[in-house]
Amino acid sequence: MDAAMKALVLAIGVYNTMFWRAFGNVAIGGALWSVGPRIWPDRRTLGLHLARGGVTTAMALLFFWGLARVPMTLGVAIGYTAPILALGLAVLFLGERAGWRALVAGIAALAGIAIILAGQSRSAPAPAAWWGSVAILASAVLYAINLILARLQALAAKPVEIALFQSVVVLATLALAAPWLMVVPPVGLVPLLGLAAVLGSISMLLLGWAYARGEASYLAATEYTSFVWAAALGWIVFGEAVSMWTLAGAGVIVAACLFAGRRRDILASAEVGAQA
Repeated sequence: MDAAMKALVLAIGVYNTMFWRAFGNVAIGGALWSVGPRIWPDRRTLGLHLARGGVTTAMALLFFWGLARVPMTLGVAIGYTAPILALGLAVLFLGERAGWRALVAGIAALAGIAIILAGQSRSAPAPAAWWGSVAILASAVLYAINLILARLQALAAKPVEIALFQSVVVLATLALAAPWLMVVPPVGLVPLLGLAAVLGSISMLLLGWAYARGEASYLAATEYTSFVWAAALGWIVFGEAVSMWTLAGAGVIVAACLFAGRRRDILASAEVGAQA
């Protein structure tokens, strides 16, 4: 999805990419919601939908704007500060316990990010890349909050409901600026917009299902595996070279994920979540 969105942002800008993709997400979410039990959310759940939708809008605008200005691997690496922040927020606001494996993995993952950024600093990035990095870092802070809201939301609503209401809130928020910023995209970009919408909807459904069955402090660590896909797609789609520094940092990050995943209680946690 990030690769598709980066291509679209480079072509029509971040606002129009987000705006037109949101139409597709609402259509997909509405179709899925219409074939199942349609239960209107209570006031608390609706508040969670509104809160996460608003955070998601700001987070995505910052992230995809920044991603269009930096290599995918660098953008994803900076975004890895979000799971670390989410780990602390989950302890503070959700009452979750961060096991020693999760803490060690978080420190190791930060070391992997440091290796990547050290390699990036050896070159002289353009000013746009610095601003892109700042935007992605700000997005990461919002993403950490988003992960906590995702856990609360997943415990209160089904994945299809989450996907639909989140998409509606994002579209409604972006529509406020439509009179000034909206531009009809070229016909040739419609298939790519459709692909981005489908991938985004699948992502929301899978995250909704996952966060109903696992703690945010544990699931946040799985974000690190996305670096492998970012490196591969950045090279295949955009011709972005992957340095040895990047590969070394990615190796540390993946090892940290595998280490954190060796929790003996994960099967029991999954069973409890499935029963709930």
